[in-house]
Amino acid sequence: MRKPVAVYTDVVDTDPAPGVKLLEEAGFTVRFAASPAPADIVAAAADADALLLGYAEIDRPLLEALPAVRIVATQSVGYDMVDLDACRERGIWVTNVPGAATEEVASHALAMTLALLRGLPYLDRDVRAGIWDGTRHDLRRLSEVTVGVVGLGRIGRRYAEYVRPLVGRVVGYDPAVTAMHGVQWLALDELLACSDVVSLHLPLTAQTRGLLDARRLGLMREGASLVNVSRAGLIDHRALVRCLDEGRLSGAALDVLPQEPPEPGDPILAHPRVLLTPHAAYLSAASSRDYVLQQAENVVLWHARGRPVSVVVEGRPMAPR
Repeated sequence: MRKPVAVYTDVVDTDPAPGVKLLEEAGFTVRFAASPAPADIVAAAADADALLLGYAEIDRPLLEALPAVRIVATQSVGYDMVDLDACRERGIWVTNVPGAATEEVASHALAMTLALLRGLPYLDRDVRAGIWDGTRHDLRRLSEVTVGVVGLGRIGRRYAEYVRPLVGRVVGYDPAVTAMHGVQWLALDELLACSDVVSLHLPLTAQTRGLLDARRLGLMREGASLVNVSRAGLIDHRALVRCLDEGRLSGAALDVLPQEPPEPGDPILAHPRVLLTPHAAYLSAASSRDYVLQQAENVVLWHARGRPVSVVVEGRPMAPR
């Protein structure tokens, strides 16, 4: 009987060995594409049943070139790199790993929030430049600030739980959630207008792309800050830079950028009001292990039982083997 084939399209920041071991023990032949370029994926996955990806783009033309694929398993909470409509039409399962780094991402957002409110990036730069004067920056008393949480899924809720005991008020907005204890629910525009820090925790979809455009950034409270550990596409970055240049926003902490890594001349790199990390919010030894294992488990359980654990798109039932 033919062995099922699983292909890793790309591997980013993790050791795939535990996932490979799990797949091989379940009877899969495992291969790796030479690169995430479509031609290399097709070369490795011409007969693949499963694609396991990091950030490779899985679009309609690629899927049309891989007629045997029955499941696409991301190694992230987000799945915006996958053409979901094309997968639905072809009956292909799509899975993600929603719980692997909840603690890491929420705590990263909390650290960024506190760093902005207490001016840590700016004070550090001043000291290194020979300036010993903390009065140059607007340092905030935590009990007097309002934090706005945009998106209250697993990560947003955990972030709200972390920040709630530290600040004066937490307000929230989520189009798919209606309430959370200790969080005041507001419309998005109201939240932006009253928050001293806004932290983004939404997936990138057709509905959320460009959510914080120039108009909405203009609604934010004078001197407010923005934290994004979700997806860069939630924000109009040119409009964000303008708001920072004008001093309307006092700072931004970004773990995700429109291009990663950014071009050397990207104005965001040298901006004095911006704190940057290299898409690292999800990282820890524990989360790296869990991402790899949960991604592979989705594929193994689909093959063994006909249904993966974390379903984004429901595919066709497997034919009897």
